[in-house]
Amino acid sequence: MKKKITSIVLAAVMGLSVISLAGCTGNTSSSGSSESSSDADASSTVVNDDTLGGASFADSKQNVTVKLSTDKTEYAAGEKVKYNLIIENDRTTWNADSVTISSITYDPLVSESQLPANILSSIAAGSRYEYTGVLSDDAASAYSGEAAKDASEGKVYNGTSLINIAPYVKFKYNGEDVLLRFTMQVTMNQEKLRYTKDQVVVSTDTCCHDPSIFKDKDGTYYIFGTHMTCSKTTDLINWTNLDNAYRSSYDEETRNLIRAYNDDESSGSWYSYLWAPDIIYNEAMGKYCMYLSANGDYWQSNIVLLTADEVMGPYEYAGTVVYGGFTSDLYDQTDVEKVTGESTIPDRYVTNGVANRKWGDKWPNCIDPCVFYDEEGKLWMSYGSWSGGIFMLELDENTGLRDYDVTYATDEHSDAYFGTKIAGGWYVSGEASYIQHIGDYYYLFISYGNLEAKGGYNVRVFRSESPDGPYVDELGTSAIFDKLLQNFNARIGVRLFGGYKWRFFSVGEVAQGHNSAFVDDDGKAYIVFHTRTTDGTEGHHVKVHQLFVNEDGWLVAAPFAYGGETLKEDGYSAEEYVGDYEVMIHMLDIDYANLETTLSNVISLNEDGTVSGYYTGTWESKDGTAYITLKINNEEYHCVALKMCMEGSNIETMVFTGLGLSSQFTIWGSRMITE
Repeated sequence: MKKKITSIVLAAVMGLSVISLAGCTGNTSSSGSSESSSDADASSTVVNDDTLGGASFADSKQNVTVKLSTDKTEYAAGEKVKYNLIIENDRTTWNADSVTISSITYDPLVSESQLPANILSSIAAGSRYEYTGVLSDDAASAYSGEAAKDASEGKVYNGTSLINIAPYVKFKYNGEDVLLRFTMQVTMNQEKLRYTKDQVVVSTDTCCHDPSIFKDKDGTYYIFGTHMTCSKTTDLINWTNLDNAYRSSYDEETRNLIRAYNDDESSGSWYSYLWAPDIIYNEAMGKYCMYLSANGDYWQSNIVLLTADEVMGPYEYAGTVVYGGFTSDLYDQTDVEKVTGESTIPDRYVTNGVANRKWGDKWPNCIDPCVFYDEEGKLWMSYGSWSGGIFMLELDENTGLRDYDVTYATDEHSDAYFGTKIAGGWYVSGEASYIQHIGDYYYLFISYGNLEAKGGYNVRVFRSESPDGPYVDELGTSAIFDKLLQNFNARIGVRLFGGYKWRFFSVGEVAQGHNSAFVDDDGKAYIVFHTRTTDGTEGHHVKVHQLFVNEDGWLVAAPFAYGGETLKEDGYSAEEYVGDYEVMIHMLDIDYANLETTLSNVISLNEDGTVSGYYTGTWESKDGTAYITLKINNEEYHCVALKMCMEGSNIETMVFTGLGLSSQFTIWGSRMITE
């Protein structure tokens, strides 16, 4: 008797729309889709099942279980084989729909009658579906073919998660071995969460590429960004755009002085080549000091200092802090000789120079300044982008320019002119350095990846006890690279968050980066960044999230945009934490090129200290603090807990944000609300 493998292919397909809003006292936010392919839920759990009393097998992934069984283990020739297929969906807030059988072949066992195209309309979360069929050897095969495994299993795009499940049973038919296999693909879709009309809180958003935050003396917050953009707010929630007023404050003389070294004639406007400013108030000078990137081709970039008596200007040119991309022809336009004492261009800037296109092998692109005072009142500037890495210079507090009395060695991680290398190198991605002292450490923020929506842009954090480093991540890895590698998804640097989408978001948020950070007068710390979305455009908007320091001294970001919340330093009782939570684990292996985003799954923090649901394990709170620890997914997460309003609503709920000890994965949790 000739045998073939029977293959039954099922595919679950379902469409779902989701709305999005954002912030406790405001913050309308758009966002859109997915959970990481690296999720532990992608693993399979095999269990025995004796549904019909014969051969049995069950395959479970992502809290969806498919059970297949037959009524016997041995059949005589000509005897009918009764089988039972059960699909159980225990994945809270996720639905499966339209499971179909696309093919079945087995000779001599074939379907007694053609199975219907659609065997069910929907399997809602918490529901099950059962199908009973019969195979016999007295009919011609109605189907043929076997389904191929989908390579995108576990990925989540636009709120859709693909699961491949293949339960099978073995039995004897007429004395010979038979394998009956169901090859299935289940497409899960997450249920939307809608606010009621009286729960919605609307706020005013703004766009500002590469936002740098500054708080003025009257309490108004300003952000300044690329292409001379500017917005202000009094609450970090509702923004007023000031682009036109800010741009018009620059007179022709100042514009010409800014572009004297870098006369970029290809720019479409006088400000289109001006990037990523940073602003401080210099007490010694009594001036607002704007540090601005004038970006040019072939690394011919420089960072200029502009000063003003008012935060909105008018600003005047005060000088250039550092020059890049200089050749022998440009050498006398720089201050390199003043710094190094060499009257002609040093050989190292020729060997690794612009002419042979090797400048970036060693030296920085002189853009993206971050200027800050350290705890002793010294003034510093970090700068650079990709290519040679991120460097640090000490500035003169009385002029705002370079401190010419400070010297630097020339070696692998330092240069007499460019200063101390603190991160990056070898063309490894990394830009937009920002340094902020919070608690006991200086924290270095860097954006990895390309800034486009599909570019993998994401924020990484390192820390140091000194302003000029060395900076390391939680695993002790240096921020400096000594060889070329693709680091967009690498486990180097603590990633505060990746692409994500809460159930009340209409689209996912991706490519978050080029941030600034600050500590307010009341001690609250914040990260301010721009984000793109999964709607197919390159539009972006500004977001502000509060930052917290976990018990290990690492920064974690609030799960929702800032809405006026305040951390309760002494925390809550263990009983107050108990409940069901939607959790996101921000895995590193994310398919950013296809706009994959992290979505939530549901766990329960139980009274007995156990965790159940999508992940299992244990949890505990630390009395008198806001710290809680979760041991799930083979990892220990040290978290900070507080109450926040869900973005775009007045709905307050318990949340937590934490960091894994061995993985450096970040985790967010939000206690579920009753819809």
